Amino acid sequence: MSERSITNISILGAGAMGSLFGGLLAESGQRVTLLDVNDAHLAAIRERGLRLVTDSGDRRVHGLTACRPEQASGQADLLLVFTKTLHTEQALASVARHLGGHTQVLSLQNGLGNAEAVCRHVAPEQVLIGMTTWPADLHGPGHVESHGSGVVRAYSADGVERPACAEVAALLDAAGLRCTVDADVWAAIWEKVAFNAALNSLCAVTGCAVGQLAAVPQGPELARAVVQEVLAVARDEGIAVDDQHCLASVADAIAHHRTHKPSMLQDVLAGRPTEIGSINGEVAARARRAGIAVPRTEMLLGLLRLMEARAREEEPSV
Repeated sequence: MSERSITNISILGAGAMGSLFGGLLAESGQRVTLLDVNDAHLAAIRERGLRLVTDSGDRRVHGLTACRPEQASGQADLLLVFTKTLHTEQALASVARHLGGHTQVLSLQNGLGNAEAVCRHVAPEQVLIGMTTWPADLHGPGHVESHGSGVVRAYSADGVERPACAEVAALLDAAGLRCTVDADVWAAIWEKVAFNAALNSLCAVTGCAVGQLAAVPQGPELARAVVQEVLAVARDEGIAVDDQHCLASVADAIAHHRTHKPSMLQDVLAGRPTEIGSINGEVAARARRAGIAVPRTEMLLGLLRLMEARAREEEPSV
């Protein structure tokens, strides 16, 4: 494994979250390439820069390279993966020439199964896995907003601490993304899965922004119940999750991310497939194998599957 430093950073999946990370990294002085298939978004960034609206202000970030994955030149030192889990294999295959034996690949994707997917494309010792609680919304081509705070927790996927863990964390931390090297990252990932299984799927089914779930007592109550179902599955797999920390994160999001529309809700509104399979779906599958009842998680999975099926039926024929 090469010990060369990280100078070229690429973001695979430059939607709301990928663009937020790419923009903040570029502002901190890093050379960043945004890779996506949204041509209108890429063109807006090339022409006018990325409009980034955060609690620090409204500005445009220039100097970003923005192109489709197959157009990426050279090899990345660090590839941050933000694609939806259902697109991971195809996305990584499209950047095969952009990956070298030295490239560190950090998945900050939602759901379960991401580490396994990335390890099918690069050596396991090149793979880092993590989670982030930063909120982000895409408000149109070349325009991303993020309000509130978040963190990043990351570690090597195989559990071996390497210098790359600290280097990647330092780069993200210097960009204001509050990243820590965390050997207990799998607990953080499962807690994020529980968070998303509750809030993403509830918002997607109801059409509510996160804060609107507090309109009736049953909203937060249902979110808490889903969290506890998911964490029961995590504990069965030997993951030392923190129930109270996760429940507090959900309560904080409902209280402070009041207008945030989670990506799963955005996908439903746009008629796109959601990540329900890698979140509620994966939890439900593991729960069935373990003989653990997760009725609310299963119900939300079924409702989202029905909504996706209806969206497919309503697609206009070509």
